[in-house]
Amino acid sequence: MGTNGRDVTTLRSTHQTETRRRIVLFPLPFQGHITPMLQLASILQFSRECLAGLLLEDSIEDSVACLITDAAFYFTQAVADALKLHRLVLRTGSPVSALVNGGLTIFSEKGYFNIKKEDPDYEASVPEYPFIKFKDIAKITPNPHGFRDLITNIVRQTTLSSGIIWNSFKELEEPKVETIYQELPIPSFILGPFHKYSSASSSSLIEQDRNILGWLDTQAPKSVIYVSFGSLAHITKSEFEEVANGLVNTDLPFLWVVRPGLIADTEWVESLPEMFLERVGDKGRIVKWSPQQDVLAHPATGCFWTHNGWNSTMESICEGVPMICSPYFSDQPINARFVSDIWKIGVLLEDGLQRVGIEMALRRVMMDKEGEEMRERISCLKDKVNLSLKEGGSSHRSLVCLVKYILSF
Repeated sequence: MGTNGRDVTTLRSTHQTETRRRIVLFPLPFQGHITPMLQLASILQFSRECLAGLLLEDSIEDSVACLITDAAFYFTQAVADALKLHRLVLRTGSPVSALVNGGLTIFSEKGYFNIKKEDPDYEASVPEYPFIKFKDIAKITPNPHGFRDLITNIVRQTTLSSGIIWNSFKELEEPKVETIYQELPIPSFILGPFHKYSSASSSSLIEQDRNILGWLDTQAPKSVIYVSFGSLAHITKSEFEEVANGLVNTDLPFLWVVRPGLIADTEWVESLPEMFLERVGDKGRIVKWSPQQDVLAHPATGCFWTHNGWNSTMESICEGVPMICSPYFSDQPINARFVSDIWKIGVLLEDGLQRVGIEMALRRVMMDKEGEEMRERISCLKDKVNLSLKEGGSSHRSLVCLVKYILSF
């Protein structure tokens, strides 16, 4: 995984005299994929190893050192092969979700996607992956066969690449990480969380309402419920009303991100329950989009009600904020199951968006002793994140290995 005995000084000399080299990155055009790719680009540009300087020395001719593409762009492996270029793959999800995705063919063959709520196995653990339940599989995709074919192509072309980069940290997903190492016959670099290497990314495709930070400044420590279901999820009008009633009934301050287009057949918040804003008063704020990393880092934020996209899950862990989980599709149900059942740093709304369950979950996290225990556990994970990024930590070592690996191409 290293440079086969050549040190960085030797590589610097080689690249100064031979060529001007570049790295070309291809993100998938969705917010949750663009953000980590740009964060990775920033990491590589400003690495401790001065990768940018080593690759971009003035010299005789230009060339491409390697491609880094989103895993979903699996067809770029053929392009890289045709151009005789190395291709590295960025997985924007967790190693554990990738591990589960590897079992989609088994799930399809055994009919796991067909198990319904009324079936006795619905609440049971999956034999092949006992850390998830059959009900989680049902949420992964509405098109099992198409999704299976996509994942099969992603995995096949990833194994033909020169390596894979993960936005996670080793201590979070051990021993599952070791299984990934064994199943993928290529170098793996687990060097996240990406966003902790530099300040908050400005890659948002939606304008952020930064005025909300001033309102947070007026709130008590760990008192505010932050609600955001990400850039792709959709909910019905009735679900929207249940969320609204669940929030107002707890009588706790909240910051609620309602993305335009979040609610089906609705422009924005016109379907709020009658007198909702009057009942809330100054205790709540609704915005179209927020500077999420800043909100989660704010001392007033007490919990994060999230869809459990991997970026959001990692950001919450990094700031030590316990979660309430409302996953929708893809890797989100797997992430949510780990948050609630494995790491025990949040509560999963098992029965969807119903005001009674919402109120109970919010009180468990914000008011009960159970919530304090979650906060202690996620604070320990936050400490592990910080250690992994320091010199000699697992993510730092992985970044050094990645830089040297790229320079060896």
